[in-house]
Amino acid sequence: MAEKLIIVMLNTDPNNGEELGAPIFQASVAAAMEYEVEVICTATSGRLMKKGVAENLYVKEGSPKSVYSFIQDAHEAGAKFYCCSPNLDLFDMTVDDLIPECEGIVGGAYLIEQIMEDDDTRVLTY
Repeated sequence: MAEKLIIVMLNTDPNNGEELGAPIFQASVAAAMEYEVEVICTATSGRLMKKGVAENLYVKEGSPKSVYSFIQDAHEAGAKFYCCSPNLDLFDMTVDDLIPECEGIVGGAYLIEQIMEDDDTRVLTY
């Protein structure tokens, strides 16, 4: 049985809040089930790791809970969030711009290595 889940948020558009709920919620659930969980935000989704972005996004209009609150919940459950390295340049960010829940920066080689060399890892992409 797999011990690790990597959720890659690649095609998930932060401008469409309803797309953000499922991957972050699944990260929370998997972490609560005591799986090792990593959420890698890349491409457009990389903006979620920038301070001030997720705080102003909502899965459902009128909801009192922001996407950032969902990220905090998943992080508290044990999920680790990462920003893909090209996002720093793409969105004019530095490491200091990242939310505290972001564990750090990973590159494409990290993701490929995890998928190809670790038989205990499963991947979901959004």
